[in-house]
Amino acid sequence: MSQENVALIQGIYEAFAAGDVPTVLGAMSPTIEWLEAENFIYADGNPYIGPEAVLNGVFMRCVTEWEGFTVTPEAFHDAGDTVIVTGRYTGRNNATGKPLNAQMAHFWTLQDGKVVRYRQLADTLQTFQAANK
Repeated sequence: MSQENVALIQGIYEAFAAGDVPTVLGAMSPTIEWLEAENFIYADGNPYIGPEAVLNGVFMRCVTEWEGFTVTPEAFHDAGDTVIVTGRYTGRNNATGKPLNAQMAHFWTLQDGKVVRYRQLADTLQTFQAANK
């Protein structure tokens, strides 16, 4: 099951990069618990419960507040029911014009082929500085 989990998570990143949000949301359990890193700019809605909350509270903000926002996975770590992804966020904040190139780690927990929990760790200071004047 672990390799299937890794493949599913790789597919999520590929779909997100292609702008295929329905596929990303479709990989989530209807009751997904989504946690942005403490002190991250989008942690104000923690925990986001359900795909619609993730779409409106996180994804829409990423694409409207950043030019060229990209999530680039560098490594996928198989941890059984959890897949850990390390990588970087890049983009340019629309309000400040400041660039972002921040490290991140995502913890995806799966059950029955669906993501039931997501937890983000990220460079919160760099993201805050890019988003604020």
